[in-house]
Amino acid sequence: MNAAEIADRMGIAAGQLILEAGVDQDCDADLREAIARTSGSPLLDQESDEVVDAVLLWFRDGDGDLVDELVDALTYLTESGPIWLLTPKVGQDGHVEAADIQDAAPTAGLTQTVSFLASANWSATRLVARKSNSTKSTKL
Repeated sequence: MNAAEIADRMGIAAGQLILEAGVDQDCDADLREAIARTSGSPLLDQESDEVVDAVLLWFRDGDGDLVDELVDALTYLTESGPIWLLTPKVGQDGHVEAADIQDAAPTAGLTQTVSFLASANWSATRLVARKSNSTKSTKL
């Protein structure tokens, strides 16, 4: 798949605002460009005060505490927006073990829904906020 197809698979759509965190020189430039082109807007950084439709979180082993990064990412999101956790694939410097993601997600209040290879060197994992059990309607 090319980068545009990956952006489509990630559910990126025209008109969405996308925030990006953890950007460094090792990030996949083609994927970043395809996501920006598909959304029709430049990727926002963590200095933004916008509420966004999705967060791209580039994270490598050694970048800090994954739970903290995920909780920080949640503060930018609409209620239904996903966090796309982008980590170096197996065998790459900075690879994050799947078990680490599985442990961090629920601690941050997130559920992992899908993972796939997003580029030659990066894996993508979709994380969404867990639904509250308090969805009962109240009658007056």
